[in-house]
Amino acid sequence: MELKEFYNAFHVWLIHRGPNYAAGIIAFFVGLWFIRFLKGRLHTRMDRNAVHSSLRPFFLSLTITALYVLLIIFVMNIIGFELTVFTTIIGAFSVAAGLALSGTFQNFAGGVLILLLKPFEIDDSIVAQGQDGKVTSIQIFYTVLITADNKTVIIPNGKLFNEVIVNVTREGRRRLDFEIKLGYAANVTQVKQIINDAIMAIPTILHQPETRVGVVGLEIDGVKFTINVWVEPANFLSTKIELQERIVIGLAEAGVRLPGV
Repeated sequence: MELKEFYNAFHVWLIHRGPNYAAGIIAFFVGLWFIRFLKGRLHTRMDRNAVHSSLRPFFLSLTITALYVLLIIFVMNIIGFELTVFTTIIGAFSVAAGLALSGTFQNFAGGVLILLLKPFEIDDSIVAQGQDGKVTSIQIFYTVLITADNKTVIIPNGKLFNEVIVNVTREGRRRLDFEIKLGYAANVTQVKQIINDAIMAIPTILHQPETRVGVVGLEIDGVKFTINVWVEPANFLSTKIELQERIVIGLAEAGVRLPGV
């Protein structure tokens, strides 16, 4: 008797619920095939669009995970499961995770935008967040710089992307500017010749664009000269040191005194 009741109950369930379960199983396997197909297409598309290698695993993982979640929800809906409690739990968890990881998400979003928009790339020299250095690594959450004095600086991408970034490498050359002040007794023509001779003696100074040397200001205690030369970004500091030394030596040899000397 119990077996017959079980059979009758199963028969009723099979008639009313069986088609839903069958449709859910079919939809599940079709969805799995579609996700595998889309995964291959995403690989091809990212290769074609030269997506940064640091972003590929993230985008692929995020997309495939989202598709799996949607597939499970879709199948459960076909079968007839009540999803109200399930969606409420997911929503509450998402809000809690968002509040706890708000700073991390900001860094993550900044990293994605940096890798997509490329305000700088590996080996570029940048000035940002009060730091001046060469970019050695761009990660999802942070960027690593090496400064001229060999310090490793790690900057969170959230702060980095939301502030001013000065890329001193992108244009391929950098202008070196500095000024010197001499007394009114100095011969302007002679001083300019000494500075130009020092410039011509340094091979790291570029000839194009042209250099500029001249009087930029007349002050109570002397004449102010400006020097503008162009260099490769990697040679900026060494060229500045050498040029200043040559100018000081040249002025001393010519008997030109600096103010206060």
